[in-house]
Amino acid sequence: MSNKNKGILLLLASAFGFAMMAVFVKLSGDLPTVQKTLFRNLVSAVVAFGFVLYHKERVFGRKENQVILILRSTFGTLGILLNFYAIDHLILSDSEMLNKLSPFLLIIFSALFLKEKVKPYQWLCVIVALVGALFIIKPEFSAATIPYAFGFLGSVFAAGAYTFLRVLGNKEKYYTVVFYFSFFATVVLLPFTIYYYEPMSLKQLVYLLLAGVFATIGQFGITLAYKFAPASEISVFFYSTVLYSTILSIVIFKQWPDGYSLIGYACILAALIYMFIRNNQRSKEAAS
Repeated sequence: MSNKNKGILLLLASAFGFAMMAVFVKLSGDLPTVQKTLFRNLVSAVVAFGFVLYHKERVFGRKENQVILILRSTFGTLGILLNFYAIDHLILSDSEMLNKLSPFLLIIFSALFLKEKVKPYQWLCVIVALVGALFIIKPEFSAATIPYAFGFLGSVFAAGAYTFLRVLGNKEKYYTVVFYFSFFATVVLLPFTIYYYEPMSLKQLVYLLLAGVFATIGQFGITLAYKFAPASEISVFFYSTVLYSTILSIVIFKQWPDGYSLIGYACILAALIYMFIRNNQRSKEAAS
């Protein structure tokens, strides 16, 4: 299997993991966002730590990579906090669609900071996707816009985190990167969780632990995926989570997106499909 196909399959698995994580975060009910985020990262840290010990790798990575690891973890933590807030305050499909703007934003960041070459059609797809985001957000000067704004900002920070993953490349093992990020987030969020802590029922605890398990699947998948292929070529496949989230939102929460949101989904998915077709054409031309 080619590295590109490996990256695509890993992104598909990652997208399903994150979609299920969002479901369990929402099912856990009215708990502080920092509390939910801490449990999500605590589970990932424990699993990743087991991989690090099994492979006898450095727990916190190499000294020369510390700045990039810290930046990746900082951006990732802020992205998760904002995303969880959006999940709690929006219908699931809207929050997930906004979060999945990160692959398009990643194309911009990869061009600006990593000097990856981006084709004109990719820029067109980015513009169409951002227009779609406006239909979902439906900007207006009211408090109702805040969760949408947080959801969009979450995707910006997530794109920044994935950009640093591209910088790391193969300099660190994927499980070291996941452990570092999850441990960093757990330590940073622990004081806030203690201060804002609210007692949980057994069901809520189970839901948060399951959110952590599926988040771990998503995190390992996306961390590995961007090691196999450039972000500009495979990141759009992360959008498979939109299908998962929309179905889960309707089936589990009985929440249907409104007409403007559906237009936004159509714009973003059209950009995804177009980019997929063009990428395939480029691959065939390069092979011939």
